[in-house]
Amino acid sequence: MNVEQILAKLVSFPVLGGESNLSILLWIESYLTELGITSFRVYNEEGNKSSLHCRIGPAVDGGIILSGHTDVVPVAGQNWDTDPFVLTEIGDKLYGRGSCDMKAFLACIMTSAPMMVNADLKKPIYFAFSYDEEIGCLGAPDLIEAIALHYDEKPAYAWIGEPSMLIPIVGQKGICVQETIVNGSAGHSSRIRQEVSAIHEASRLIIWLEEKMNQLADQSSDTRFNPPHTSIHVGTLHGGIAPNVIADRCSFKWDIRCIPQDSIPQILEAFDAHCRSREKELRTIFPDFVIETINDHPEVPALDTKEDQEIAQLIKELTEADQFDTVSYAAEAGQFEEGGFPSIICGPGDIAQAHRANEFVSKAQLKRGVELIEKLILKFS
Repeated sequence: MNVEQILAKLVSFPVLGGESNLSILLWIESYLTELGITSFRVYNEEGNKSSLHCRIGPAVDGGIILSGHTDVVPVAGQNWDTDPFVLTEIGDKLYGRGSCDMKAFLACIMTSAPMMVNADLKKPIYFAFSYDEEIGCLGAPDLIEAIALHYDEKPAYAWIGEPSMLIPIVGQKGICVQETIVNGSAGHSSRIRQEVSAIHEASRLIIWLEEKMNQLADQSSDTRFNPPHTSIHVGTLHGGIAPNVIADRCSFKWDIRCIPQDSIPQILEAFDAHCRSREKELRTIFPDFVIETINDHPEVPALDTKEDQEIAQLIKELTEADQFDTVSYAAEAGQFEEGGFPSIICGPGDIAQAHRANEFVSKAQLKRGVELIEKLILKFS
């Protein structure tokens, strides 16, 4: 199978983040098995999802992990001109959900797998395919731990193939998503001074978060990112039942996108301290006043690979790039870095095409992606 045929097969599996990915994983396993490659699963607790890893080449230190995720985002509500789960060629573009983000990279490395098997590799190449990246990079931590424990040797670094137009990406922002729930006291709106409105208090907390972002922007910046500071954003707000009823409950969801220099835990600690202070003050009015904040999904750490690190120089050599770049979105690269594998992001396709209707990857990017993997194989042989 050539790279377009493999990509077409991968796109045909409508595996959304949060859903079971065992169907696409079974096909990938079968493809690898036919090449004589033994792969291993890393299941979630329920057993309905799994990551996959394998090694091609000798069991020696110094190998590279090639990593990507198997899930995609939904297509519901989007105006597609083609069937999103049928790879469709129009001109020099290949359309389909996941064609860019990020099944193109999976197709590139799977296409190159026969060459890896037949090469006299001096250093190993590992595949690491995860689940549920699109809903919070949930599968990667267990996959990274499994790789570290399974192999006696230690891979040197990881190459995560998120779409970057094959430009080496050395930095990403970290992210976490929180939900804050404010429990106040219900009552007639004329009693606003005798009750505690959950909506009013939630609004004050949101203003505090915005002011915190502004403080962080003044304290630290990283011009590699846009915006060049840690951002805090509230995306949803729900509360109240009527304009003349004081709301006893209000909730909002918010995220932190953190530059490498800042700390998500420190921001959360400061917010928690402020919430405890508000509770103490307002319980003089309503003793059961409570502010609760829970993780909507756990922290994904930032990536801050130095340009002179070995993995950065390797990908720069393969791509013949004259620059490095950074991205403000989160990816599994930060998790691989935190797990002990210096990492970089570099993959075919443009992130501007991801998560939208009529997602595509150009045939030229797909071809060049295969060429880069082939150059890696020759360098490791």
